[in-house]
Amino acid sequence: MRVGIIGPESTGKSTLARYLARRYKGTYVPEYARTYVERKGTTEVTWDELCDIAKYQIEQLQTISNNIEPSQTIFFDTELLVTKVWFDYAFGRVPEWLNENIHRYPMDVYLLTYPDLPWIPDPARSNGSDAIRMELFQRYEAEIRALDIPYYIIKHA
Repeated sequence: MRVGIIGPESTGKSTLARYLARRYKGTYVPEYARTYVERKGTTEVTWDELCDIAKYQIEQLQTISNNIEPSQTIFFDTELLVTKVWFDYAFGRVPEWLNENIHRYPMDVYLLTYPDLPWIPDPARSNGSDAIRMELFQRYEAEIRALDIPYYIIKHA
């Protein structure tokens, strides 16, 4: 089972993904975009850099798809759908090959984190306004619905 954990920045995705992987003895796949921007030293990414991030995520999905046991659960701390939304948000367009791979490697379920936790700034985050976080949340939800994949909204208690 593939579980995509997605949502706006600073909504607990990484903490949730790591917790669920430990709790259910699954595999945790960390967010690659965070690693990429931390190495780069800035949250500003070009079209080509975002393509590199997406291609790396696709390679991860290919490797995982070829090597998982049928009973294994994989928890993705963000994945291709997040990258698709970022392409559209930042550049107003999405590469067709990305859409093809979203359909080739679908998640079985999504956990969509709601932006009700306070935004905590760090060098890998850039969208702290409540309006932007809500807009991104709505975009993620629309994309999940368009794929017709089950999802659950995760809110802070």
